[in-house]
Amino acid sequence: MRPPAPTLVFLRHGQTDWNVEGRLQGQRDVPVNEKGRAQARRNGEVIAAAIPDIASFDFVASPLSRARETMEIARAAMGLDPKAYRTDERLRELTFGDWESLTLDEIRARQPDEVAAREHDKWRFSPPGGESYARLAERITPWLEGLTRPTVVVAHGGVGRVLWIKLAGVDPAKAVVTDIPHDKVFLWKDGAASLL
Repeated sequence: MRPPAPTLVFLRHGQTDWNVEGRLQGQRDVPVNEKGRAQARRNGEVIAAAIPDIASFDFVASPLSRARETMEIARAAMGLDPKAYRTDERLRELTFGDWESLTLDEIRARQPDEVAAREHDKWRFSPPGGESYARLAERITPWLEGLTRPTVVVAHGGVGRVLWIKLAGVDPAKAVVTDIPHDKVFLWKDGAASLL
């Protein structure tokens, strides 16, 4: 039996204007907005208050700018060098392919059958030119299995949903519709999940 993963602290990147508009960002490089920057500061402060030895953790982010900026703001709020972290390509958000930059209402008006198929099986559905959550899980699993020390990760809603499945045993059908807020800190430790 595989031992439990090391302690993992997860932040979703701060809010973007596309989040507010309900646009699918996927792998488009959309920056955080002012509210997103405030969320990143708040999350960094929460982590620093809850985990006194946070400086001993590894820090890794998605290479997309919204995750990197969130990481840098959060690290500064923890009193750490904002740039002393690494990125990992495997932590990119899942790609929505041709649907990126559109809202679900816009997609529904153009491709109602595809939206219905997605709603029927969101875990396995791949948008045209895109990626399913199941494929995202295949991409993230080797990264997760390679963790050797406590880690803070800043990534995306899709990544957070896959982590719920992998670390907390949440059913995929439930996980893919779980809200992953921008202003919360998720902690997985000793096989248990909690919010800081």
